[in-house]
Amino acid sequence: MEMNEELLARLTAEKKILSLLGLAEKAGYLGSGEFSTEKAVKEGEAALVIVAADASDNTQKQFRNMCEYYKVPFHCFAAKDTLGHAIGKEFRASVAVKDAGMAKAMEKHLRVLEM
Repeated sequence: MEMNEELLARLTAEKKILSLLGLAEKAGYLGSGEFSTEKAVKEGEAALVIVAADASDNTQKQFRNMCEYYKVPFHCFAAKDTLGHAIGKEFRASVAVKDAGMAKAMEKHLRVLEM
């Protein structure tokens, strides 16, 4: 029984994150794609960076190091096509959330997935 509850919690968290990404995009709180994500981090606008779990090791390492340096929370989540689809685009390897409240809500759900 516990396994089903855990699976349900994970699926719910994933759904919430994807819907929050969609809302953030509509509200203009999102930078997507490597160039926009990097720009948001370096200009101090990013409150959270999410890199697709299937992005190359090099891309993940680049953003992990950059986020560590600029003290921006970093998470790997979902596949490139899933990330892109959530924000109404094709593939996205990375997104930067530029709104602190939105980032905080997403991080709460991202932590559920990391348990």
